[in-house]
Amino acid sequence: MVDGIVGIYYREVRVLSRKLPRVVLAAAVPPFLYLMAFGFGVGKDSVVQGIDYLSFLLPGLLAMASMNQSYNIATEINISRFYLKIFEEFLLAPVQRWQVLVAEMLYGVTRGMIPVAIIMVYAVLCGIQLSFGLGFWFSLLLHLAAFAQIGFIVALKMKNHRDQASMNAFVITPMMFLSGTFFPVEQMPLLIQWVATLSPLTYSADLLRHALLGQSLDLLSMGILAGLNLALAAVALHTLKRMEP
Repeated sequence: MVDGIVGIYYREVRVLSRKLPRVVLAAAVPPFLYLMAFGFGVGKDSVVQGIDYLSFLLPGLLAMASMNQSYNIATEINISRFYLKIFEEFLLAPVQRWQVLVAEMLYGVTRGMIPVAIIMVYAVLCGIQLSFGLGFWFSLLLHLAAFAQIGFIVALKMKNHRDQASMNAFVITPMMFLSGTFFPVEQMPLLIQWVATLSPLTYSADLLRHALLGQSLDLLSMGILAGLNLALAAVALHTLKRMEP
């Protein structure tokens, strides 16, 4: 029953292993630059929500960077679809559609763990104590699974590879800056606050920040992320079943 999942996941991880140094470097550089510019530049000696800004920023960077990596399976799926035709082989293989979805989602979760490990190192180097308890890992799984599924759906909806950049510009980039990763949503203009309520990253960043700072988890954010994952799975399966192999 799980052979299809294991096979597809194994193939994706093998491809990742061949370019791992580049992926790690790409995952490490942007958070480092944001950390230098905002953490040690603009926000130095600042206090946000009762904590120093660096402690506020690091969980946001973790949420943002892991989101980017898990969502970026969209690019790889598009390359497989439009150029290598490997994704068509997945659809022709004797595996069920849900197995394809689960394998790709697990691959997205795996990619998302790379910047998490990197930012753990940054936290140690900055002398910031973060709590990596069970609540954090459960929240992280919901977060990564949601954005991996969003990337999966986006990839299947694209008519050509060039459309991917437009989708990133209109969806992913605004979420990075308007979802409480760098600044509290409550301090933004009312219109931006309303827009932020539509962003999944708002809820996952809030949930991960609470978990990493050892605070009680927001059950509302957790419920929204869990419900979002179920809804995304339904949409992804529906989209996948309508595709011709």
